[in-house]
Amino acid sequence: MNAASEVSLLDSLPTGVFIAGKWHDAPTGQRFDVEDPATGKVLTTVANGSPVDGLAALDAAAAAQTAWAGTPARTRAEILRAGFEAVTARAEDFALLMTMEMGKSLTEARGEVAYGAEFLRWFSEEAAHISGRYSPSPDGNSRLLVTKRPVGPCLFITPWNFPLAMATRKVAPAIAAGCTMVIKPPALTPLTTLLFAQVMHEAGLPAGVLNVVPTSSAGAVTGPLIADPRLRKLSFTGSTEVGVRLLQAAAGTVLRTSMELGGNAPFLVFADADLDAAIEGAIAAKLRNGGQACTSANRFYVHHSLADVFAKRLASRMSEMTLGRGTEAGVQIGPLIDEHSRQKVADLVDDAVSKGARVFTGGRMLPGPGYFYEPTVLTDVPAEARALSEEIFGPVAPIVPFHDEQEAINRANATPYGLISYVFTRDINRVLRLSEQLETGMLGVNSGIISNPAAPFGGVKQSGLGREGGAEGIEEFLETVYIGLSNPFA
Repeated sequence: MNAASEVSLLDSLPTGVFIAGKWHDAPTGQRFDVEDPATGKVLTTVANGSPVDGLAALDAAAAAQTAWAGTPARTRAEILRAGFEAVTARAEDFALLMTMEMGKSLTEARGEVAYGAEFLRWFSEEAAHISGRYSPSPDGNSRLLVTKRPVGPCLFITPWNFPLAMATRKVAPAIAAGCTMVIKPPALTPLTTLLFAQVMHEAGLPAGVLNVVPTSSAGAVTGPLIADPRLRKLSFTGSTEVGVRLLQAAAGTVLRTSMELGGNAPFLVFADADLDAAIEGAIAAKLRNGGQACTSANRFYVHHSLADVFAKRLASRMSEMTLGRGTEAGVQIGPLIDEHSRQKVADLVDDAVSKGARVFTGGRMLPGPGYFYEPTVLTDVPAEARALSEEIFGPVAPIVPFHDEQEAINRANATPYGLISYVFTRDINRVLRLSEQLETGMLGVNSGIISNPAAPFGGVKQSGLGREGGAEGIEEFLETVYIGLSNPFA
């Protein structure tokens, strides 16, 4: 990619508030900067939406809800399919934009476009499959009719690390179910969501169904919406700390909620594991998005017989990774999203080292420009190190040996989180035992990446509520209605 391509794309982007099918500047005229984390330079500015914009967006969603809910499922499906085709056709634009505003390599960004677009295709196929049931009551005195209907207007708060996929994962099932929505995109990476809204509008999505309010004041904009009785669904992806506050706010109007929150994924390597596969899985699970993913492997528990060789081989692979701006040829790992995030990673490494951990490779912030941190492997990591209890969100792999299966299970479960776990073993009986004993919403077996639009994504404990993707994903946007009918033979 060259600079001219970047300038051309940025010049063509919408950067306003999208309400009722039209682009607007914020009434205050205020805008906020969007930076390239690889250079620290401003890419462009975006309209800084206000609480007034938020309520106007909810007005539009509420006004469009009845007509959209009554739109035939096949029509909704065809719009989603058109959206899939349109996003796919503009895959290079989306990939370049994500690389510029988020920092990931173009290779990873292209992968996200394919993954994100697939939610549009998957839910286009689910839209026509919404169904209910009819049956006699057990006592024979009545008939039971069960049907589904859209929840109603939704609010989506999306994260900065997967700016396309996290939007499509929420928007697609809502469209399929017949819900309207307001999206508050991440202030760090709003551009991809704005382009996505434009593409969906061009694909035929009616005005008011999808509204977007970028803002640097998230609470001020979303707070009034969550308190508004017209809003009937809140879906959030982000930290557990923020999710808890949103759940507390949602209780006021008893909102339906979906929460995809923090993780602290254990990566278990047993003595019988295929070591080559385990190393490849570790690279995939740790370094996807530079470690900035809720599914990122956070704690590596390796059988003591393999711990040393695993550490050496993983360190060798990670030390060979090419860091740089994601648009440059050969770059494998980009920057962290901002200086605050980089400093948190550095603090976690420093804390572990101060408590006795050894830096096997990496362990340094790189000089600017940009927010780069070396891929790092830590060994001799003590149990009290914060890197084992806190989500690292960076390219750091702490390795801890274990001696038997029960110890591995106990260590893996010793966290308030339970989003995903990874297991490498050739023993199918062990896999079955672990699938029943690990406290996790998802389990990757001999694989470092298992996310799939056709599968339910979500966690247990403080990692969240509800599921996104799969057949389960559309249910999050549907209410179940029971109708009791008198006995027609009475």
